[in-house]
Amino acid sequence: MSHSAAIDSQNIETSDIKKKKRKRLFSYLALSIALAGTGSFIYWELVGSRYVETDNAYTDVESAQLSSAITGTVSAILVTDSQVVKKGDVLVQLDPTDAELALSQAEANLNLSIRRVNGYKANDTKLGAEVLANEKEQKRLLAQVDAANADLQRATVDLKRREALMQTGAISGDELTRIQNVYASALANLNAAKAAVAQADAARQAAVGARQANAVMIEDANTETNPEVALARAKRDQARLDLERTVIRSPVDGVVARRQVELGQRVQPSTPLLSVVPVQQIHVNANFKEVQLQHVKEGQKVELISDLYGDKVPFHGTVEGFDGGTGAAFSVIPAQNATGNWIKVVQRLPVRIKLNADELAAHPLRVGLSMKATVDLKSE
Repeated sequence: MSHSAAIDSQNIETSDIKKKKRKRLFSYLALSIALAGTGSFIYWELVGSRYVETDNAYTDVESAQLSSAITGTVSAILVTDSQVVKKGDVLVQLDPTDAELALSQAEANLNLSIRRVNGYKANDTKLGAEVLANEKEQKRLLAQVDAANADLQRATVDLKRREALMQTGAISGDELTRIQNVYASALANLNAAKAAVAQADAARQAAVGARQANAVMIEDANTETNPEVALARAKRDQARLDLERTVIRSPVDGVVARRQVELGQRVQPSTPLLSVVPVQQIHVNANFKEVQLQHVKEGQKVELISDLYGDKVPFHGTVEGFDGGTGAAFSVIPAQNATGNWIKVVQRLPVRIKLNADELAAHPLRVGLSMKATVDLKSE
């Protein structure tokens, strides 16, 4: 074999080796792509399609904003910021002097009203007795009128008879004068009796009118339902409530925050004093992209990691609900999407997540802390 033939044979062998290596590399590459595709598919089926997550999540809670319900001067402040308090603990004390005086006055007015109503009832009894007495007196005087009228009739008959006898000279002038005096006296007695009857009738009518006027006042003389007493009792109850409101208590268990009240400050109704944050009721608002929420439902399990404690302390919770709108919808200056230079921006919708109470008690959180939330879509 010549030298050139040997070289050609060697080149052919080298080319075959390179082709085999190239085929092997292509095979490895194809296998790698297939494995990567299979792995991606398996990951998507097992993980990617099962979970959605966001690190745009923060702790939140409905804090109790305390204010004064009455006007008063702050006489004592019993708490400071960050202090832990229990429901019912006294936080702020207002000077109770004015409220105590108002309560005393209201109680006195209530007692006067009760006494006045009881007086109406007693007066009705008295006026009723007066009406009966006047009616009895009027009957007695009417009898006197009848008697006086009878006396006058007799005196009239006697006078006429005496006048006839006087013309015949059968009686003296003195006898006629006496009979005339008897007649005049009987007439005067009758007129006096009639005047007394009229006076008694006027007194009776006055007593009846007074009793009728008093009846309006005792129409509901029960001290439990009488309007006058009810109004006085309502004012007493309001004064008592105002006195209770001089002591401002915590409505929930929590931590004091944003204390604004100062000792000696004159506060008005609705003046903000401080806040109490019920940290044991903290939840998480997770702001998911709208494209992530297609399969998120209430009741699904959520795992959360806080920046405060890190991966070593995971929290668990459940999806509790969805906000009524995106953050942009409720912003102070909402987006104007009708303009010509509109650019689509993926919106985020807050999802409320309820935390496990035992985990929250073991590792307390505060409002506004950053969280990472991962929702298990297959956990329904």
